[in-house]
Amino acid sequence: MPNIKSAIKRVQVNAKANAANTNAKSAMRSTVKKAEVALATGAENAQELVLAASKALDKAVTKGLIHKNAAARKKSRLAKKA
Repeated sequence: MPNIKSAIKRVQVNAKANAANTNAKSAMRSTVKKAEVALATGAENAQELVLAASKALDKAVTKGLIHKNAAARKKSRLAKKA
């Protein structure tokens, strides 16, 4: 643990940001997984879930959680399955 006041604050801020990023990334992964499962099982709401996954991927890019090309690749693969 650092001794300097600003360094202590920085550690706290980093921990808070890390927790928020982890939660957001996990939620994004869950949304994508739900869409993939719905497509695999042929659920009625598969198209809605694909749109939700696409939106979640775009938000993750905006927040800097994943690279834009990775999001584009995932969206493309989902659309291809749909």
